Amino acid sequence: MIKTAKPGRNGTVRVTFALPRDTPGGAVSVVGDFNDWDPFAHPLRRRANGTVTVTAGRTLHFRYLAEGGIWFDDDAAPRTDADGGYVTV
Repeated sequence: MIKTAKPGRNGTVRVTFALPRDTPGGAVSVVGDFNDWDPFAHPLRRRANGTVTVTAGRTLHFRYLAEGGIWFDDDAAPRTDADGGYVTV
């Protein structure tokens, strides 16, 4: 699930990434062009979502990376391509 806030006065938007509690087991990170595909930049934690702040109007490409090097896409992403999901905020 992806939630976006309204743009702030400074021209940025908060984007929140969340997964169902049981998908998948173990550690998961949201990675994308907004964090140079760094799996350590935005780990998701139980009862806490991954949140990034980006410039309004930007298109974010992203995927999730689970324990064991398992990449997967967000079924709730508005659009997908060969690189995974993407959303324009």
